[in-house]
Amino acid sequence: MAFPNISDILTTTIENRSRKIADNVTNNNALLKRMQQKGKIKTFSGGHKILQELSFAENANAGWYTGYDILPTGASDVISAAEYTIKQAAVPVVISGLEQLQNAGREQMIDLMEARMSVAESTLANLLVGGLYSDGTGSGGKQIDGLEAAVPLDPTTGTYGSINSATYTFWRNAIKDSANTTTIVADWNTLWSNLVRGNDRTDLILTDGIGWNAYVNALQANERFTNTSSADFGFVTIKFMDADVVLDGGIYNGSVTAGVPSTVAFFLNTDYIHYRPHSARNMVPLSPNRRYATNQDAEVQIIGWAGNLTCSGRMFQGRWDGNA
Repeated sequence: MAFPNISDILTTTIENRSRKIADNVTNNNALLKRMQQKGKIKTFSGGHKILQELSFAENANAGWYTGYDILPTGASDVISAAEYTIKQAAVPVVISGLEQLQNAGREQMIDLMEARMSVAESTLANLLVGGLYSDGTGSGGKQIDGLEAAVPLDPTTGTYGSINSATYTFWRNAIKDSANTTTIVADWNTLWSNLVRGNDRTDLILTDGIGWNAYVNALQANERFTNTSSADFGFVTIKFMDADVVLDGGIYNGSVTAGVPSTVAFFLNTDYIHYRPHSARNMVPLSPNRRYATNQDAEVQIIGWAGNLTCSGRMFQGRWDGNA
């Protein structure tokens, strides 16, 4: 039986599945799914940083006038941009020389690569989804700047998106601390109202199992529990005001739960949160050429991703913490 061109099979298998991998990452995470629905997943094509435009002030020229009053036309600097570092992730798919010999038929090789790709796909998906909740310091600062960075427990310190929160008050998220979960409804009412500006308000609340159970129990006690399985969202949700409340977590890396930190809820206005993968590095093979281990009988291809999670309106994001 003719020995198949493993490089071609390896590369084309990854290329054929690239879109599926990216879609699976999106469809299995409530935050990414919501951003996809709102058109907040936008690729970028280059540059030293990812720039996310934001409006930080009103136009000072606005005002009332009558008749021939002179209207102000002075420069009004109201638009700026937050800057985010391009983060990278990858997972190698490896096949040894022995496995190539043992799976010499093209169909056998494709079956083997499909199995390897399934593992690589779930591994990279878990890596990225875990990163969405990180503070960006993992792996020596190489991890995504996730919700722990965008919506921290102390919003008055630190730099996020190259903007100093201690200096610029518009760049601070809202916080509601609680000594326990028994006052969760009152706490959430306060936090939600602090995040409303006209039609701008929280549309997605991500919480862990403790927060979910505390809120569900509070609703059941008052017979105001609403259970919706939103077909257009794809996640089982309950409502707080008109925001979807989602239990976001799960088994990660064998035993560790990935998702929202313990006894925390992120109140998100996803109009101002963006997922920014690079247009040329969104779950694609890094090279179509052969990659050999220098001291092993093995061939490798690497699935790569680059980008970051960005925010253009930190003041519209909130965090409830029941650990205070």
